[in-house]
Amino acid sequence: METRLPSDHQPRLMRAIGALLQGQRVAALATLEADGSPFVSMVPFAIEPAQACLVLHVSALAQHTGNMVRDQRVSLLVMQAEQADHPVHALPRLSLQGRADTPEPGSGSWAACRAAYLARFPEAEPMTQLGDFRFVAIWLDGARQVAGFGTARSVDADELRLILALCGENL
Repeated sequence: METRLPSDHQPRLMRAIGALLQGQRVAALATLEADGSPFVSMVPFAIEPAQACLVLHVSALAQHTGNMVRDQRVSLLVMQAEQADHPVHALPRLSLQGRADTPEPGSGSWAACRAAYLARFPEAEPMTQLGDFRFVAIWLDGARQVAGFGTARSVDADELRLILALCGENL
């Protein structure tokens, strides 16, 4: 049985992850090329709390999409935007590791991913009609959280799933 903490009882660092994921809409996505070399791109992302995954909407023509089809292992970096007169070394950030999966169009998972993505990016609706675009669910395996200078920790998959589920209560 999963334990769900009310938001006012969540540990500070756990709340910080939820706030960061809800407050930022883009991530740096790292995928692996066919030769094993890393490739990084920028992607908008949404949170699908019921499935506890992140959602991308990508073109089949994009290099990162081909990489994810070939090798599901991905990493995403979500970070707070830089602010004038604040040290960049203390920026809160989250390095996520996971696996990319493409839900079957029309499936329940696909519909949930589509709804979550369009709730966050309603202007993307016309792109969902294009045949070369697809939704990708990112199932998280772990993360490294830096909540500020000198405050870093590893986060396991169970805690990440709980955080993503709780994000749905605040959307």
